[in-house]
Amino acid sequence: MARLSLVIGPVGAGKSTFVTHLRQRRGAVDMNLDAWMATLYGADERPAEGRVAWYLERRDRCLRQIWDTAVRALNAGTEVVLEVGLIRRDERARFYQQVDATAHPLTVFLLDAPREERRARVARRNAARGETFAMEVPMEVFELASDLWEPPEQDERQAREIVEVMDVATPDGALTWLYPGV
Repeated sequence: MARLSLVIGPVGAGKSTFVTHLRQRRGAVDMNLDAWMATLYGADERPAEGRVAWYLERRDRCLRQIWDTAVRALNAGTEVVLEVGLIRRDERARFYQQVDATAHPLTVFLLDAPREERRARVARRNAARGETFAMEVPMEVFELASDLWEPPEQDERQAREIVEVMDVATPDGALTWLYPGV
């Protein structure tokens, strides 16, 4: 049976880069909320008022479509790696209910790094607009999202297979990851 992987962590933790690694290693399909949002709504004009409601409505539509697409891929026997935000525990709890309604196994990969390091990574990604760039993250959005991040607590860790991933810079400056072989 095809496995579902969920990659979580605060903004700038290295999730997108790790997802690329995991996709290549496993021959999986990856789906990234930021990429979907940028493609579908990036050119749209944001309202002067009600910007949060505007964003959340579109985010929720994308999440529903990503989930439907992921389930079809899983049912076809293809592994799926999701990077879809879920920075709050209640969001992950709702996601876990969806997963539990399927028979597909789930592994949650948790990435984190000190806030200062994450802030610097986001600034570099915004400037470089490289392979993992989906949309610019303004520093005020980085700070807000960082404040909203809720790491898994003991009950979530006991109920789910959560694998902590550590990134390590290689001598040439590239990243590699340390995590139990899953």
